[in-house]
Amino acid sequence: MPKYLLESNPDQCFHALADATRRAVIERLALGSASVSELHSNSKMALPSFMQHLSVLEQSGMVKSHKAGRTRTYQLEPHALKPLEHWLSAQRRIWETRLDQLDEFVLALKAAKEDDK
Repeated sequence: MPKYLLESNPDQCFHALADATRRAVIERLALGSASVSELHSNSKMALPSFMQHLSVLEQSGMVKSHKAGRTRTYQLEPHALKPLEHWLSAQRRIWETRLDQLDEFVLALKAAKEDDK
């Protein structure tokens, strides 16, 4: 595996997933490998524009392609989602902690209000 893929960061993942067309490609590839024509068949854009989206995904390391004859086939590289997964997990932990603290605060306020009665 190329070293640059191991050192990818969440910015690359977010950039690659920032477009609905690229997200649709990722969702399709989650079902299995597909040729460019299969991936493009659901798109309303010109093939050169669609190929730019595939290029962004490939540069991010989220997909890889191989060519057999005249057919280029793409497949998902799930390990490339790890940086995004790690970032989201860290954010989830932060917000769960904050929400737990807020819950404790609200319960303390409620208890104090009931004591005042």
